[in-house]
Amino acid sequence: MAREDPFTLGVASGDPLPDGVVLWTRLAPEPLAPDGRGGMPPMDLMVQWEVAGDDRFRRVVRRGSEIAPAALGHSVHVEVSGLDPAREYHYRFRARDYVSPAGTTRTAPAPGAPNSRLAFALASCQSWVGGRYGAYRTMADEDLDLVVHVGDYIYEHKGAETLADFRRIHAWYKTSVDLRAAHARFPFVAVFDDHEVENNWAASRSRPDGGPPMGPERFLRLRAAAFQAYYEHLPLRRHALPAGPDMLAYRRLRFGQLAELNVLDTRQYRTPQADDRFIAPRHPRSLDPSQTMTGDLQERWLIDGLRRSPARWNVIAQQTMMAQYDYEPAPGPQRINHDQWDGYAAARDRLLDAIARDRPSNPVVLSGDWHSSFVNDLKADFADADSQTLATEFVGTSISSACGWRREVEAALHANPHVRFFEGTRHGYVRCTLTPASWRSDYRVVPTADHATAPATTLTSWVVEDGRPGAFPLSATAPATPLPI
Repeated sequence: MAREDPFTLGVASGDPLPDGVVLWTRLAPEPLAPDGRGGMPPMDLMVQWEVAGDDRFRRVVRRGSEIAPAALGHSVHVEVSGLDPAREYHYRFRARDYVSPAGTTRTAPAPGAPNSRLAFALASCQSWVGGRYGAYRTMADEDLDLVVHVGDYIYEHKGAETLADFRRIHAWYKTSVDLRAAHARFPFVAVFDDHEVENNWAASRSRPDGGPPMGPERFLRLRAAAFQAYYEHLPLRRHALPAGPDMLAYRRLRFGQLAELNVLDTRQYRTPQADDRFIAPRHPRSLDPSQTMTGDLQERWLIDGLRRSPARWNVIAQQTMMAQYDYEPAPGPQRINHDQWDGYAAARDRLLDAIARDRPSNPVVLSGDWHSSFVNDLKADFADADSQTLATEFVGTSISSACGWRREVEAALHANPHVRFFEGTRHGYVRCTLTPASWRSDYRVVPTADHATAPATTLTSWVVEDGRPGAFPLSATAPATPLPI
């Protein structure tokens, strides 16, 4: 092993279960090495890990060893089990004479436990802003159980195509002290969107910016490299280990009686955008029932899971905005974003029809991608403002990525009455607090995306009451307020 500290990329945990979590690190004394190997030798190495009930590691409850494979960039994914539910734990790694920073994690409540509170942050879209992330810096001080990250964890570079390329991009992002601090503080539940691979990609279809698309064979090689680097740098379970260009990313996590979290993959199985359109007049094929955002298997898995769920709050965490949005402010044909659910309207209708039919308790959709804050009513008929509201959608603002289409959105707000709130200039995250009686979403924003010291404040707060679809504002603007304990 190299003589330098190998824990430069920090530690992380993820996908909490009632009896355990995933623990992650990657050995990389030279994280930005051009060959993508992080300054490590081309051989597997053994890493020790331990989990304790106290931050001084006097009460170690689990310990063991795990191989850091050279083939996986010397990343480590430890699936710890045998822990107590709804408990905070501390963990760390050791590699020869080096000890990693300590991390904190928390297990999920036991199945059926009548838990009275769950708090998490919704995050997405963290383009590089020079090393500091104001949102993550202040998020690390919150009282949360986990972080739900719905994509655009990195932004691909023009020309990035190999495993070494994507490893360096991920390592570059992980040099942020604020991102590392958030990972060390809370377990993450993460899923990719498009920029982890290529902007607006769909299945095996390449859609690069500013150049001709790749053929499917070349693009799938790129996708395989991007998926492997994503796995190597996130606290994901072993079933998510990619097999070439394929990666099982959608999954379901339960948090006692209070919540069930359905995490979707809306890139790998979708049909390509109609006529490769983005924001443009609606293409007739966007209404075709064969246009799918999730693929048939994942769609059935989601609808069946919602129908059978005993949870009080049924959460769908996914990538792009689900609510309809017409970008044409004048009467006439719609202009839509074909990369969002509007480009797959029949698939959205099937999901909302199933919610109307099966009546899962309190469905709430969490979305990212659009670098802005929305609160949306998901309607039985978006053409009729008086039609039934079936669910609420909270679209999180970005950690750092700019909203270059803000004025287009603002110009058409009057044509989209189901949009209850929009703001397109502030960066941060959404703090969600669930109890049996209500869901509260606080839109937490920082002065600038790269601010190193200022705390987040609450831009606006919205509440959904148990048994009543649709959100209402708690306050239009308010300073940061403590969460209930």
